[in-house]
Amino acid sequence: MLARFGVPVPRGEVVFTPAEARSAAERLGTSVVVVKAQIHAGGRGKGGGVKLARSLDEAEQLAKQMLGMTLVTHQTGPEGKKVEKLLVEQGLDIARELYLSVVIDRAAEAPVIIASAAGGMDIEEVAAHTPEQILKLTVNRGTGVIPFQARQLAFGMGLDGSQSNKFVKVLESIYTAFIETDASMIEINPLIVTKSGDLLALDAKVSFDDNALYRHQDLKDLRDISEEDPLEVEASKFSLNYIRLDGTIGCMVNGAGLAMATMDIIKLSGGEPANFLDVGGGANAEQIKNAFRILMADTNVKAVLINIFGGILRCDVLAAGVIAAVKDLGVPVPIIIRMEGTNVDEGKRMLKESGLNFATADSMGEAADKAVALAKGGK
Repeated sequence: MLARFGVPVPRGEVVFTPAEARSAAERLGTSVVVVKAQIHAGGRGKGGGVKLARSLDEAEQLAKQMLGMTLVTHQTGPEGKKVEKLLVEQGLDIARELYLSVVIDRAAEAPVIIASAAGGMDIEEVAAHTPEQILKLTVNRGTGVIPFQARQLAFGMGLDGSQSNKFVKVLESIYTAFIETDASMIEINPLIVTKSGDLLALDAKVSFDDNALYRHQDLKDLRDISEEDPLEVEASKFSLNYIRLDGTIGCMVNGAGLAMATMDIIKLSGGEPANFLDVGGGANAEQIKNAFRILMADTNVKAVLINIFGGILRCDVLAAGVIAAVKDLGVPVPIIIRMEGTNVDEGKRMLKESGLNFATADSMGEAADKAVALAKGGK
């Protein structure tokens, strides 16, 4: 994707077998190749997922070791991720490693360039210990990156005259890619300077705005659901916004802000949310049933807290959906419901007359306290 916009990147091939790794290394024709595990997580090198091979035999042997392994990094959690494919990439003579990213600064309402001479490291560590090494440039959306601004960043990172000219072109290409693909972040770490003075994006992470993906079918086609949580993939099929977490209290809420507030108040009450789940303003009984099915697929969930503000999603519609889902699925854990808004009295009446053992609450604090107690086996 970056190469399409003129960003210089190393030559490489994705492979799925040790034999393919050997063939790719042979085609690259360099004395050293890099074998990289392709998983959706950072910190691969520290976890043993990036290795140098100095021969075709070594490239094949490393691929044999890495394919099928469970790679654990600080971003995967202790369960790790299974390596199912590798990138075999040309080795390069690296003189320096730099950091470069473009992100959206919501406070400034503009893209911001972040650059640092301390590439190849966690940028959070650099920010914490040597913040003076981080350079920032807020981009005027009307002009884009102006060449003199790019040169200022280059000189700030210690690049010489010819290298700074190359940096100007690289940054312009990355910024163009950022705008044209509706990205929310492009992070190049490291952006390397070779011993011959060339600049290349050696590694990259890119995040796209989901709301703009309808304009980029080519990017949608790159989605690899094997790298995603199966429950999150399943939820996306029903237009549910679901993110799995590590706690024991399942949350079902309408509205992202209310969902985050619900998770906060669970924490405040001494519990741990098992997920973020926003059923949206227009949820119907079928969506609510699917939401319950996804919540119950997480075996860590010991109680479910439903927190609904009835606006577009009326409280009586929610109540009908919850009652139908519980009867149909036989939900085995306690359910705590707090609802306010349109048709709230009708919704509460339906819950009370359902014959099912729902716990109700009038405030978020009360609901969270009940959920935490029930999740721990109390009343």
